[in-house]
Amino acid sequence: MSTEVLAAAQAGVPAPASGARQVWWRLRARRAAAVAGAGLGLLLLLALAAPLLSVLIGQDPNAYHDDLIDSARGGVPTGSYGGISGEHWLGVEPGTGRDLFIRLVYGARVSLLVAIGATVLQVLIGVSIGIAAGLGNRLLDGLLGHLSDVFIALPTLAFAIALTAVVPGDFPRPLLLILVIALLGWGGTARIVRAQTLSLKKLDFVAAARLGGSGPFRVARRELLPSLAAPVITYVAILLPTNIVAEAGLSFLGVGIRPPTASWGQMLSSATTWFRADPAYVLLPAGLLFLTVLAFTVLGDALRTALDPREASRLGVGRERTRRTRRTRTSRKGDPA
Repeated sequence: MSTEVLAAAQAGVPAPASGARQVWWRLRARRAAAVAGAGLGLLLLLALAAPLLSVLIGQDPNAYHDDLIDSARGGVPTGSYGGISGEHWLGVEPGTGRDLFIRLVYGARVSLLVAIGATVLQVLIGVSIGIAAGLGNRLLDGLLGHLSDVFIALPTLAFAIALTAVVPGDFPRPLLLILVIALLGWGGTARIVRAQTLSLKKLDFVAAARLGGSGPFRVARRELLPSLAAPVITYVAILLPTNIVAEAGLSFLGVGIRPPTASWGQMLSSATTWFRADPAYVLLPAGLLFLTVLAFTVLGDALRTALDPREASRLGVGRERTRRTRRTRTSRKGDPA
């Protein structure tokens, strides 16, 4: 127990909050982060409960409803606003009559699965290679550093299209997208972890552990990983929306998730021909994709500030200077000539 905690206990003052609790309080203090986190939590809950929702509302994501579309007009949904009714809350899909709400929920399930899976694999590969490069000798560091630079410089979209196009069609597409996105996108994580490792291994506690006989694996596990948690978590908040967009882009181009599996990118790909006849079919998946990426971006920015109090202090000082400058200019303008 630290002296600060003992002194607080003896004085009858509550002990200072732990690091995780302080981060949580800083996040809660930012309204934008709270709103973004609540929205992402609701989306994740809906995605996890997609099969249950399908049973409760009686709608299958792949069930066709030919009676809900007007074949004489090319498959446009009957009724107002894309076929919205008590049974179909957001209308139906043009050309097929499938329920749009349940397909959007299942699309969120697939998009989040691919994004989270690819992010986890990216972090595992990037952290492993980054620590190995930082702790290794000059030859290993140079080899792994150049390998990371090569993967960073690769045209990711072109290679992803080529890799997904040559894989047999019976291979699970979500798993394929996870592997492709992760294997082509770990370079940034490795570079960040390598730079942090090079800085950390010069500190006294790492040097003491190495002098005490700890091997590279023990030093990495006991000394480096706890200190690398903050920058890695911050970078994860950036990777998640990037991977969501990557999955949507590949599915939009026809090399990602394929019908009848629902995906926001795949829905956008088929919705481009229905924009004039049924604008909601385009706007709903596009709006959900935009809001999800925006929420992850806002939450990632708040998480970066919460994990680094110095950043919050710098932002606060900068805002206070801006306010003082504005007040000074206003007072000068109000002074008589």
